[in-house]
Amino acid sequence: TMTSAFKDFLKKDSSVGILLMIATGLAMLFANTPLNAIYDFFLETPFEIRLGRQIHIAKPMLLWINDGLMAIFFLLIGLEVKREVLIGQLSSRAQIALPGIAALGGMLAPAIIYVIINAGDTVALNGWAIPAATDIAFALGILALAGNRVPASLKIFLLALAIMDDLGAIVIIALFYSGDLSTSSLILAAFCLLALVILNRLKVMQITPYMWVGALLWIFVLKSGVHATLAGVALAFAIPLKNPRDPDHSPLEYLERELEPGVRFLILPVFAFANAGIPFAGMSFGDLFHAVPLGIMLGLIVGKLVGVYGFSIAAVKMGLAQMPKGASGQHLFGVAALCGVGFTMSLFIGGLAFEHTGGDAETYLLTHRMGILAGSLIAGIAGYLILKLAAPVDTEQAVTAEADRQAPAPRPNLEAQS
Repeated sequence: TMTSAFKDFLKKDSSVGILLMIATGLAMLFANTPLNAIYDFFLETPFEIRLGRQIHIAKPMLLWINDGLMAIFFLLIGLEVKREVLIGQLSSRAQIALPGIAALGGMLAPAIIYVIINAGDTVALNGWAIPAATDIAFALGILALAGNRVPASLKIFLLALAIMDDLGAIVIIALFYSGDLSTSSLILAAFCLLALVILNRLKVMQITPYMWVGALLWIFVLKSGVHATLAGVALAFAIPLKNPRDPDHSPLEYLERELEPGVRFLILPVFAFANAGIPFAGMSFGDLFHAVPLGIMLGLIVGKLVGVYGFSIAAVKMGLAQMPKGASGQHLFGVAALCGVGFTMSLFIGGLAFEHTGGDAETYLLTHRMGILAGSLIAGIAGYLILKLAAPVDTEQAVTAEADRQAPAPRPNLEAQS
């Protein structure tokens, strides 16, 4: 039936990537046809919340999406990071070594390439972190399309690398993309953080109190000048992993399961639709080779490939890490290319980098999106072709690796972890 087919589609790793492509295509359609009036009206529609005289938030719809909905996205990232660090793929040095080193290379090399190309333009240099990001939804979707050409261990490697990449993005946003700070709002945000810590230490297992304090935290962080999405990460780290009174119920894993469908199938496509619309009127193919889009494209296509693959091979040669089980150098090379699909996170960081650039803001905002879309497209196609040309993985080996991946991780002293 149509319903069962739709449910099967949503279960596939490629489904989110397909929805993001559809959302991007719709954004392009709206931005380059008479529908652009509707598109602009949607993005610029003002929306405000007022609580008494002190709390008043008024923003256009675009910023509600980027500051509000994306805070929920970062809440989900924070939950995934905490779970993986405590009991998952990042819980031991052996597990974290290769993806951690690869993620470091995958952030450094693209940033260096971008800075070299844009040296001398102080405004353009604000975008140095744009090509350092990886869109895990797109990358995993393309990886799934390669079928039995890819060992299951590579999916684990890519997931762990993306988590480390997200951690790096969180740190970058906190350190480099915050505005003028408001002391009073920061103090109120600190009180909210303290309240979250107290709830955790008192072993409050209900999600609702955390959500109410988290909402207040988001408001105060938004008004403080620190980017509001970081409130989602802080809230995630306060959610308890294990319930000592009910070992079978994890508040963190419950919230993660509840948030994931809405984030994957609603928030990310809405974000893509709101941010990927590029009006091509007055632009030409040659604009792709201006410094900003060129730096982003080369960072995503060349920088990610060289950084992830180069650092990974070096780590294996030096005995610091081991190759993913059943994976060849060509497999690793293909996954490194897929890491150049920056899309969602690159668009997000690009918006932060160029939202306050003065009179040339619109130019930078448009050209950096061109670089992201072109670079992500080329990197995705290259990664897919490299993996498709790799030798098929032995079926028995793939099944064994998949069983290892799905086996429950050991949970030592979970009662003490929060």
